[in-house]
Amino acid sequence: MTVIRPNADAIGSAADHYGLHFDAATRQEFASLVDGALGSYDVVDALYADESVSAPSRNHATPDASDNPLGAWYVTTSISTTTEGPLTGRRVAIKDNVTVAGVPMMNGSRSLEGFVPTRDATVVTRLLDAGATVAGKAVCEDLCFSGSSFTPATGPVRNPWDPDREAGGSSGGSAALVAAGDVDFAIGGDQGGSIRIPAAFCGVVGHKPTFGLVPYTGAFPIERTVDHLGPITRTVEDAALLLSVIAGRDGHDPRQPDDLVVDDYASTLDSGIEGLRVGVVSEGFGHAVSQPEVDDAVRAAAHRFTDAGGVVDEVSIPWHLHAFHVWNVIATDGGAYQMLDGNGYGLNADGLYDPELMAYFAQRRIQHADALSETVKLVALCGHHGVTALGGSSYGKARNLVPRARAAYDAALESFDVLVMPTLPYVASELPAQDVDRVTYVTKALGMIANTAPFDVTGHPALSVPAGLVNDLPVGMMIIGKRFDDATVLRAGHAFEQIRGAFPTATGQPATSARLSLA
Repeated sequence: MTVIRPNADAIGSAADHYGLHFDAATRQEFASLVDGALGSYDVVDALYADESVSAPSRNHATPDASDNPLGAWYVTTSISTTTEGPLTGRRVAIKDNVTVAGVPMMNGSRSLEGFVPTRDATVVTRLLDAGATVAGKAVCEDLCFSGSSFTPATGPVRNPWDPDREAGGSSGGSAALVAAGDVDFAIGGDQGGSIRIPAAFCGVVGHKPTFGLVPYTGAFPIERTVDHLGPITRTVEDAALLLSVIAGRDGHDPRQPDDLVVDDYASTLDSGIEGLRVGVVSEGFGHAVSQPEVDDAVRAAAHRFTDAGGVVDEVSIPWHLHAFHVWNVIATDGGAYQMLDGNGYGLNADGLYDPELMAYFAQRRIQHADALSETVKLVALCGHHGVTALGGSSYGKARNLVPRARAAYDAALESFDVLVMPTLPYVASELPAQDVDRVTYVTKALGMIANTAPFDVTGHPALSVPAGLVNDLPVGMMIIGKRFDDATVLRAGHAFEQIRGAFPTATGQPATSARLSLA
């Protein structure tokens, strides 16, 4: 098997890209030289073919609209590999940017529609080994670049609290299915808030782990420095159980430190918060789009930590208002460079790649470019400008500012055990009309991430828990902690649930925990 060879015209196009000036004879000569160099590519293809595996045969179905009223399922399955384990009998939905071998994935986009992976993502393997049943793939936003839930190519994901409203994105299907009681747990992905946003809008729990705690292996990337996977559940106890299953090194993800230590996150939940220092971050409130009622609900919720012995005080972190802009440059230039021009995985990093996905996406993202969401088009155009006209220098500046942003939160966390702010500045709004203008489209898709996005770039763990209702819709409170101290964040969230009491659900059923043991 040989890889495609460039002809003289293709060599000319490549030369133009690099500013080289070749005459016809030089183009032809280099075509011959490149043909020889590509011999190594042929060898690699043959060696890889010897190692490759076929996708397993796993049944799946595309649900009818009557069985999928929220538009939250992409495909349904019933996959299990063991009847023993701490998650036995529990149904889990997998966000559709995460590979489940033998099951089609779409990543919310026509550009990946029809791709069938050959490998399970690490988190899927760990869930199956723990006894969980994979109930299907949950719809996500087009290439996961939206905080609302109206950009999937399959249509909007609807909020179970009010089907005319957004479920949040990009893990909207995951949160909607948990909130509707269709599954016990879900896996979400978070690059700018995409676990916490739909969790807040749908009135469930969403935890973005510390960067690197959970392997991203087998999930479609946006930008390797902000990619996270984590749990969406009904209760903090369930989030802790799920995190204990999926966390830990897998040896394939360079995002993970060599000395990573994983806690039993469920075992410390009930140890209390007597003396826990809670910092209410002033800059997390009063954004231009903030609903005062949401700010008030979260402040009131934060002060309830005192009911269990916590100590609550205000803290100012001016860098919180800058950190969003740092994230925005990294996600835009980095996303265009890696996710689009790099066909998802990019180059120049260690780790396990998915070459079949890269090849499939490389072709289809060009064929179906016009069908991409307006947010992805914006990233493509702005990021291309940043990488080419600006030479990637803005990305470099943003990456060099990340330690400043991280240090600002770390400094506050020397005085406080956790930080608190609204997950989102407002409650779920109505889904837009199909013919919404482009400016409104982009604003609605990305206008809620000012509090969530900073922690994707700094890597701090951040948990969204339901804090109350405003206009009969859920409000999320975000709890942030020290990096790799997810246990304290979850303990604080669990304590708040006990203080708050039972939270109403979209279905009217109590949000009970799975109450499983990892022993």
